Amino acid sequence: MLKRYQVLLPDWLEDYLKWGVDKYKVSFSEIIRLEVCFAVLATITELHPEYKPGIKLRDILTTIKFYSENKNSQKQDATSFISKIYFETRKAVEYRFSKIKKRQVTASDLDRR
Repeated sequence: MLKRYQVLLPDWLEDYLKWGVDKYKVSFSEIIRLEVCFAVLATITELHPEYKPGIKLRDILTTIKFYSENKNSQKQDATSFISKIYFETRKAVEYRFSKIKKRQVTASDLDRR
């Protein structure tokens, strides 16, 4: 389920996102979601090097480059790729939350002693 948020962006970031909208033919909301997902995947893989997502950051960049250079690429393929990014980001977030929860439980256990 998608939720609506208001986000304040500096002009330079808005310009960059609008450029992405034009180049990749996705909505403004979609480009923001994709950028956030990419950042989340990058952050979690740095914080938890043991976590191996089902998609590599380099592969995301390579595929984005492919779609931007191949105007004849199928929209359905791009949609499937975007769905994979969302799915892998969700798995990464769930992994991070599970790690945080384990640490909190461990800390609580220590407090009881």
